[in-house]
Amino acid sequence: MAMVSWRQCLAWVVALLLAGGLARASAEDGGWGHYGGDAGGQRHVEASAITPANVANLKEVWRYSTGALAGKPANVRKRYAFEATPILAEDNLVFCTPFNVVVALDPATGVERWTYDPGIALDQRPANQFVCRGVAYWQDAGAPLDATCGSRIFMGTNDGRLIALDARTGKPCPGFGSDPEKPGEVTAGADRLLVWPGEYQHTSPPVVSHGVVILGSSIGDNARVDAPKGTVRAYDARTGRLRWSFDPVARGAAEKPGSWAPGTAAHTGQANVWAPISVDEKRGLVFLPTSSPSPDFFGGLRAGDDAYADSVVALNVETGAVQWVFQTVHHDVWDYDLPAQPTLATLTRDGKPVDVVVQVTKTGFMFVLERDTGKPFFDVVERPVPQGAVAGEALSPTQPFPVKPPALVPQKLEKGGAWGLVWFDKRACNATLDKVRSDGLFTPPSLEGTLIYPFTGGGANWGGMSFDPARKIAVVNVNNAGHIVTLFPSAEYKGRKEVDESAEIVPQTGAPYGVRRDLFLSPLGLPCTPPPWGSLVAVDLENGTIKWKRPLGTVRDLAPVPLPLEWGVPNFGGPLTTDSGLIFIGAAMDNYLRAFDTETGDELWKARLPAGGQATPMSYVWKGRQFVVIAAGGHARAGTKLGDSVVAYALPERK
Repeated sequence: MAMVSWRQCLAWVVALLLAGGLARASAEDGGWGHYGGDAGGQRHVEASAITPANVANLKEVWRYSTGALAGKPANVRKRYAFEATPILAEDNLVFCTPFNVVVALDPATGVERWTYDPGIALDQRPANQFVCRGVAYWQDAGAPLDATCGSRIFMGTNDGRLIALDARTGKPCPGFGSDPEKPGEVTAGADRLLVWPGEYQHTSPPVVSHGVVILGSSIGDNARVDAPKGTVRAYDARTGRLRWSFDPVARGAAEKPGSWAPGTAAHTGQANVWAPISVDEKRGLVFLPTSSPSPDFFGGLRAGDDAYADSVVALNVETGAVQWVFQTVHHDVWDYDLPAQPTLATLTRDGKPVDVVVQVTKTGFMFVLERDTGKPFFDVVERPVPQGAVAGEALSPTQPFPVKPPALVPQKLEKGGAWGLVWFDKRACNATLDKVRSDGLFTPPSLEGTLIYPFTGGGANWGGMSFDPARKIAVVNVNNAGHIVTLFPSAEYKGRKEVDESAEIVPQTGAPYGVRRDLFLSPLGLPCTPPPWGSLVAVDLENGTIKWKRPLGTVRDLAPVPLPLEWGVPNFGGPLTTDSGLIFIGAAMDNYLRAFDTETGDELWKARLPAGGQATPMSYVWKGRQFVVIAAGGHARAGTKLGDSVVAYALPERK
């Protein structure tokens, strides 16, 4: 692959049988009942057969091909991203393809047991690729174990539907939804007419708790001010009837946090929830990671802090009532939305356990909040941030900075501090840096151009983090790159787009400014920010310190020749941890699945994948044998090799 593919690579930066319980597994099994491993998104497996001492013996034991790409035209393939993580439910491994085909496999052999295709339209232009990160499982405690749809698989679709399937057969559930012609589905789509098919989609899995299915959405960010609302909806898991809804934009209600000025919220499309959601079953709380308010890069029409946007929001599962809110960015004009599932963990303070919510962010911050109240476990302080925005903008004078842990990525690039592979590369990067604003984190977008650093792909992104509950270690993969964001008068949009059709130039229709977003790259197509461009970081959450940090990935598949230079590369997908002290992660752009030592960060094993591993791996024990599984299908926008494989690894069987 040519080195210039960095331009593509970086562009995408762009249970328990309760009413809402975990996946049922046989007595011999253990593992992964939810997209995030458990309902709280810890991405940790209580398995220890694979250890630091024997992981080098791990081998591929089966591979399944979905066939998703067969016969697909180029315009569909270029919007393809296989980001799925399977779950273990009803003695099946269940996942979805980017085109929302649900697949159930034998956990031991990878042999297909059933599939279901909802038949989504492929002539749409999805705002965030064709993506389906996963499905959710629910067992109806009030139904006989052998009843049709007594256990169900739920999935949101790219075309705005919520699907309910019998977990044993994959057939649509009769009685779910009100249309007899379309059993097993409800329309969960946009509340406004779409400008184009694909402006509104569901990309992350729903969650199910207390008999309620809760679903967020993914929406195009910058096309217009009056974009579809980012309403989170909750449906009855048996009937599909709407139970409650929550709009993350507080539309003029002064009694709500943030005290929106009357009428200003009418000019805000969404502050949606596109990332995965977490649930505390015992407390009956659902935790939402909300996005930035639209449009991303100008907020003059939405004065105030933009309550509920860029926030961890705790809702009552059964009613949708707000329990508490913690905002991580005030009045966001940087696209610093919360991209990852909140992780529920338990820490210790003064010898007593404290339940917390851990939220990783695009800025590289990690916020640790007490689960009952949203109060910071580690102090968070308001600090002054750069001002001097364009006319009509009204920035927040301060932003919240956690005292602990420290930032996981650099947040400022000084003038003259750009990187280059050779002298002319470095000179060109520094020349660009000299022309733009670069005043550190939260420098506002400008007419002359502003370095947004970290860029809008993170820091952390949708892969989130893993938490080892015994060691109290959080593991998160992060990116280190920059964007140049340039505003221009809205009247210039058409002319600018005609001059450079391939550039990311968007109108922000209804706002006085359009915006252009460019990766901060050198003439050779490499990042102008100093490497490593991707890292794996371990944080000791008991004391809020960084335990270790190491580059993640090599430039093997990005350079003109396969040089295994450990500069770290952009990465999308997440880690998993195991009881034995291992971390497994794909994510990086060099198409490997790797294993690291949780205590030291040492790389202990890696296996070449058949395509890009931009997905989060999972692990489970089946009939006494531990497996590690990852979707290896690549990501078109990131520029990795496309494919359609799900690959399983295990230790050799004892004879």
